[in-house]
Amino acid sequence: MRNLGVALLIMGLLAGGVYRWLQPGTEEVLVEIPSGLNASGTAQLLKKEGIIRSVTLFKIFAKLTGVDRKLKPGSYALRRPMAAPLAAWRLHEGKIQPIKVVIPEGFMARQIADRLEASGITSSALFMDYVRKNNLEGFLFPTTYLFAKGLPAESVAHSMHAEFKKVVEPAFASAGQNRFSLPQVMTLASIVQREARVMDEMPVISAVYRNRLTRRMRLEADPTVQYMLGKDTGEWLQGLRYKHLEEYSPYNTYRYPGLPPGPICSPGLEAVKAALYPADEPYLYFVAADDAGHHVFSTTYEEHTRNVARYRREVQKAGKK
Repeated sequence: MRNLGVALLIMGLLAGGVYRWLQPGTEEVLVEIPSGLNASGTAQLLKKEGIIRSVTLFKIFAKLTGVDRKLKPGSYALRRPMAAPLAAWRLHEGKIQPIKVVIPEGFMARQIADRLEASGITSSALFMDYVRKNNLEGFLFPTTYLFAKGLPAESVAHSMHAEFKKVVEPAFASAGQNRFSLPQVMTLASIVQREARVMDEMPVISAVYRNRLTRRMRLEADPTVQYMLGKDTGEWLQGLRYKHLEEYSPYNTYRYPGLPPGPICSPGLEAVKAALYPADEPYLYFVAADDAGHHVFSTTYEEHTRNVARYRREVQKAGKK
């Protein structure tokens, strides 16, 4: 009945020849309506922002139509100026302006949490609490999201995990392999994601680690040690030292054989495919080849040692220029 009353009121205004008055201006303004703000406070805020001209008309319209108790908080894209009844109705509809947030491939959960908080979407601490309680590291799909401001951390994490299930789980199921479980595939994919800077090398890097697992060799993957050191701060430590490689942690793949306990970041779909479909190569080692992110791969330790020495000479030569 109230919706009908609002419709009749607007029709009456139109019939009274105020159609032009109801048309909003052309300047779009992003306005944040805080949670808990009543109709009077909302009207004052809109007046201050230049959205409406009359606080009284906003309050009268909201009271007569009952929307004064149903104004929804959030970020709204409104036009300046705007008729008070139209502004009240927009806030009642709750068509909140979403915030775009980009989650890059290779972000660990703490990095995701901090970016969400910096964007005003949710609490970093609460997001991390939920992620840890539900073991969601690596299972939050990296992509571009549109979220409302001030969402519960659980809702945000659930949306990101739902995207993971929509995109990654079908790829895992269609692979038809039985060597690795889904968590193991995601763990391997997360290491590949952090190691590879050139997408074409992902299947080859995956082959190296798979070959090492088959031979029961330690993975000796720097990113797992970096994650061990930075999972609580969101930092990937550059320039690992020998002391770091001696630390006792299941994520230290220099000390312990096999895969670490779980993913170290959120890998993209290409890294997941590389983990599922490694290149048919015998390589067991690789080392950086240039600043562009390419690697040199080798099968024997002797060949790898020569490649490492060659790379160090080139780095030293470049530093002297």
